[in-house]
Amino acid sequence: MSTTLYYSRSTASLVVHWLLIELGIPHELHELDFDKRDQKSDDYLKLNPAGVVPTLVMDGQVITETAAILMQLADTHPRAELAPAVATTQRAQYYRWMLFCANTLMPAYRAWFYPDEIAGEANIPASQDHARAKLEKAWGQVADHLEAHGPYLLGPQRSAADFLLTMLMRWSRNMPKSTDTWPVLQAYAQRMKALPSFREVYAREGLTDWT
Repeated sequence: MSTTLYYSRSTASLVVHWLLIELGIPHELHELDFDKRDQKSDDYLKLNPAGVVPTLVMDGQVITETAAILMQLADTHPRAELAPAVATTQRAQYYRWMLFCANTLMPAYRAWFYPDEIAGEANIPASQDHARAKLEKAWGQVADHLEAHGPYLLGPQRSAADFLLTMLMRWSRNMPKSTDTWPVLQAYAQRMKALPSFREVYAREGLTDWT
């Protein structure tokens, strides 16, 4: 199987890179230089018309959208048990948390990091305040869930959703209220960061923060 990840360091592609390592999937990396706007090049836009990362190409099949890539990897490598069986209650919860990450957390982070996109330069403070409030409310919900149903999102069994959630926790590291402010979230992240695959992806991408 031929697998190539189009990525940029310390972006959303980090979690796909991490899961590829966790699953032991041989892969090639194609790094995009955002400063040179490689992600907007004609060749890359043929793969991913949105001009963003990650993009995963597996045996000629192009897969985009971070959560979709993770779900496909988990489903195609069932021995790792990172996705519950289809049509089970746990599978429904797995969908819930994957989509919570993709539909609630990721757009709110986008609004925080790029507040001018939402309401223009004149409304950046208001946009960021709204994004911060939404993120802190969402992380409070995650903390309450883990407190009651942890140690992972689906209880005792780690899933691909935990990898995505951990990456999104990292995105808060320089915010006024980081996710590490919640003790249960901090403990959760420490469990995920203890995985050898986390240390390996950090080494490969040259990252040193949030360790």
